[in-house]
Amino acid sequence: MQQDDEPASPRPPAPSRPAGPADRPGGGVTTGRAARLVQRVHPATWPVSLGALGVLGLVLLHLVDPNEPGNYPTCPWLLLTGTFCPGCGTMRAVALLTHLDVPGALAMNPLLVLLLPYLALTYLTWLAGTLRPRARPPRPAPTWFVWTILVSFVVFWIARNLPWFSFLAPGTPLLPSW
Repeated sequence: MQQDDEPASPRPPAPSRPAGPADRPGGGVTTGRAARLVQRVHPATWPVSLGALGVLGLVLLHLVDPNEPGNYPTCPWLLLTGTFCPGCGTMRAVALLTHLDVPGALAMNPLLVLLLPYLALTYLTWLAGTLRPRARPPRPAPTWFVWTILVSFVVFWIARNLPWFSFLAPGTPLLPSW
């Protein structure tokens, strides 16, 4: 606490240059460099890189069987709670799809197999948009569509853990003849 008879501490001198990113909290010289580097990268780099990473993952899943214990980590949600999440069985479903076993993939995760056409269309739209940019920005997805996807995930998550819908659990055939 400062007393009245003590002199006030002197203020630091004002900077002689304008404030830049290094003067802001959490900012630094690298922030400006990183932003300039990202601006110089061609927009198609991001979808092409993600596509290459996806192809590498597909090759890995095709060659290394996810059904063998120890090859891949266990689902953290399943390990902690003992219930299936919406993504449980996705890795095995994708591995089965790389072997062209669609009924087997449906038995592992039917939601993934149903969403694959939409995911492929969304990826191709993103790639085409970076190669041939539009004059106007794309319209966002309608609110009802986003809510439908969100509610579908939650309903699928709950249903696959109920005894009446045990056919949605990973590894259970949807139809007895499969």
